[in-house]
Amino acid sequence: MTARIYYTDPYCRRFDAVVTKAFEHEGRPAVLLDRTAFYPTSGGQPFDVGWLVRAKEAGGVDVVDTIDIDDDVVHVLSAPVAGGAAVTGAIDWARRFDHMQQHTGQHVLSAAFDRLFDNRTVSFHMGAELSTIDLARDPSWEQVARVEAEANRVVWENREVAIRFVSSDEAAGLPLRKEPARSGVLRLIDVKDFDLSACGGTHVARTGAIGAILVPAIEKFKGGARVTFACGGRALRVFRGLRESVSGSVRALSVLPHELPGAIERMQADARELRRATKKFQESLAAHEAARLVGANGASGASSVIVEALDGWDASGLKTVASEITQRASAAVALFSASSPFAVVVARSRDLPVDASAVLRALTERFGGRGGGRADLAQGGGLDGAITDIASAARELLRGSARASNP
Repeated sequence: MTARIYYTDPYCRRFDAVVTKAFEHEGRPAVLLDRTAFYPTSGGQPFDVGWLVRAKEAGGVDVVDTIDIDDDVVHVLSAPVAGGAAVTGAIDWARRFDHMQQHTGQHVLSAAFDRLFDNRTVSFHMGAELSTIDLARDPSWEQVARVEAEANRVVWENREVAIRFVSSDEAAGLPLRKEPARSGVLRLIDVKDFDLSACGGTHVARTGAIGAILVPAIEKFKGGARVTFACGGRALRVFRGLRESVSGSVRALSVLPHELPGAIERMQADARELRRATKKFQESLAAHEAARLVGANGASGASSVIVEALDGWDASGLKTVASEITQRASAAVALFSASSPFAVVVARSRDLPVDASAVLRALTERFGGRGGGRADLAQGGGLDGAITDIASAARELLRGSARASNP
């Protein structure tokens, strides 16, 4: 069993150890050590990486993964190290300290939600840039602001963060924030006069080392809420990103920062009005285009087949034109965009027995792409080939469908 230095001394950066076993783990070289400061992925906190240096040898090997397997810590390496070798381990301190800031910050943030609003943390995940806690209930932004302020008050008071070991019986009489998931000897993280939780992770020695706790986002999640947060150096990076976004928006819109929400609302209103106007113009233009195609194909009387590639129309526009044609005349229609890969709309008038979805399916089987629809209207995209070949095939399919329905 590996002795875990990080349980009692999370600030240990370098340590001496002996390789007790050398082997392969999933095709990669790996070792067990008699003692280690490398933290394996557990409890929402990612693993440590770093280096192992063999005694009296220049250079070393990278520790690329750290895994907890059967009470041993497996160190996955970039190159083999022989069993029995004396080594010095060095963890990537920047990565470890970042994890310590996030993990202790999570304890403080979760305790603040619990203390202020009796909102329990269900789970915790530490990402590469942002971390999340999942809450039992969805908080309002006003509640989040109060929690954020309370959590940072505890950070700035620089309270002691102590490590304690107790038995299950002793833990039963303590005010733990949540019931431990395991029995036996428990490792407790004690944020002085604020939070007491069973945890095997690495933590800062005082809350001031967390720096700051920032909550940039919340979202509904599984009946509760997912709260995104960042601490320390990550919080600074999040602030810089938000500042750059706001500064860019302010420059683009020529407004002051506090005027930005109003300016965005006005832009959204203008965009909605523009979409309505565009839709009206497109419908009007589609009616003219449909009339042109009906006239050009002599479809004002008996039923006919109209197949065209139209420049300047997207899939939505093609659908509008096709619908206009089938309302104006007795026709089976296949309209294509002008550039490859081609969009296509197949439609037919109510009085015709043509199956538009079957025609589209035959086209996509031959020329690729995908799509679907009903017997009277189907649309798709991604067709590839010469447009003359695709149009010719569509014309034959429409005519063949009509003939098969009227033998």
